[in-house]
Amino acid sequence: MHLDQASPDSAAGETVRHSSPSPAWWGRLGRVLAAAFLFAALADPAWAALPPPTSFADLAAKVKPAVVTILSTHQAARESQFPFVFPKGSPFEDLFRRFQEQQGGAQPVRALGSGFVIDPAGYIVTNNHVVDGAKEIQVTLSTGTRFPAKLVGVDPKSDLALLKIDAPDPLPSLTFGDSDAVRVGDWVMAVGNPFGFGGTVTAGIVSARGRDLNGGSLVDYLQIDAAINRGNSGGPTVSTTGEVIGINTAIVSPNGGSVGIGFAIPSNEAKPVIDALREHGSVERGWLGVKIQGVTDDIAQAIGLDKPAGALVSDIQPDGPAARSDLHRGDVILAFNGQSIEHPRDLQRLVAEAPIGKQATLTVWHERGKQPVTVTIEKLGNENVASNENENSSSPGRWAKDLGVKLARITPDLRDQFDLSSDVKGVVVVDVDPNGPAAEQGIQPGDVIEQIAQKQVTTPSEAESIAEASRADHRQTVLLLVNRQGEDMFVAVKVA
Repeated sequence: MHLDQASPDSAAGETVRHSSPSPAWWGRLGRVLAAAFLFAALADPAWAALPPPTSFADLAAKVKPAVVTILSTHQAARESQFPFVFPKGSPFEDLFRRFQEQQGGAQPVRALGSGFVIDPAGYIVTNNHVVDGAKEIQVTLSTGTRFPAKLVGVDPKSDLALLKIDAPDPLPSLTFGDSDAVRVGDWVMAVGNPFGFGGTVTAGIVSARGRDLNGGSLVDYLQIDAAINRGNSGGPTVSTTGEVIGINTAIVSPNGGSVGIGFAIPSNEAKPVIDALREHGSVERGWLGVKIQGVTDDIAQAIGLDKPAGALVSDIQPDGPAARSDLHRGDVILAFNGQSIEHPRDLQRLVAEAPIGKQATLTVWHERGKQPVTVTIEKLGNENVASNENENSSSPGRWAKDLGVKLARITPDLRDQFDLSSDVKGVVVVDVDPNGPAAEQGIQPGDVIEQIAQKQVTTPSEAESIAEASRADHRQTVLLLVNRQGEDMFVAVKVA
């Protein structure tokens, strides 16, 4: 390597070349490089990420005093003391029942969880499943002091609960941070009571964002690899500044222990729920009254959408808000009050957060074009929580060759054979060509096709003619509304 350095003689217009720079020169170069890296860090936020902590001790000392252990007492049936089960109707069954009654019948069961103080006055956040159905709740502070707790409110849909204890002195508390600002790869620390070992801290990073654990959850969970085990539920996940950015809720594990896949409710989703529980004891959510599903590539192609996006309406509840609007089955909701819908859960969340009794404007894809639909959002309550005969075959019906299925009118015998409900209408699939396009999409005997290309069908000939017309219209796929065991779903089938 050859380096140039200007010597004092350079003032006279000469440059002296040194093949071996002096130690002082190396020091100046190091300072220049350090300044360059600092400039790059300031210019690019990605360079400005904090280095890995050398210790979490100060953070743990700051957070642990506000984390509590929760002991909930539940009533549960006493388990059998015998190594076998009496057959139903056996004379020993009544004897065993009397034995249970003599032993006290149902026995209390105790469960351990975690929580954290959010207000020095004694308000404590935890998971709903930690205290669900509890007859008694006790909270133990980090000091070992125990208090009875009152349940202020619960929200099963987000798995959150708010407790209140009456302590004589103000309690150490934590504040919620901005979970939207947390990036994948950021350091976090989880605190809680795993397996009864209170005051346990574990560290890791944010592994992923926007996890949907149960297919339709209102929560987009944070995934973290800080160890979470049984008993950690309800404890905080905190940032390196000590702010709560998540609430430990669930794990994925083949054996019940931590394998580095844990989930936390983001603070930005938890905070409005907690505020509502504190003010009202419950959470009000909006209700649209529809069943929805995702839009696949095939479905998008079948209905003329340029990309798979939005929420496809597979059913409309007859007594719901959508039924009193111009929304139809087969419509795709692309936006809600101007906010784009990429996935069904986007619509679920926006509807849930919408003001009750107010009108909302939906942007809907209907019959290959966009149109606005106005609907009045109602309150979500517990009661509305979101199918040509073949001569060579012995089975009746008519083959729709473009679909690869044999269809028949719904008769009383076919209702009994396929256990179809009395109110389902359409044509029933009695046979499927294993090499046909319907078989590729999982259509099976007993499915009832209610619509083809968003047109109601009541006879096999109607179904066949609509499918033929779709092919003649140069459509590569056709959209079917299928009822399977009482559940409606849309399926896009390629036209043969």
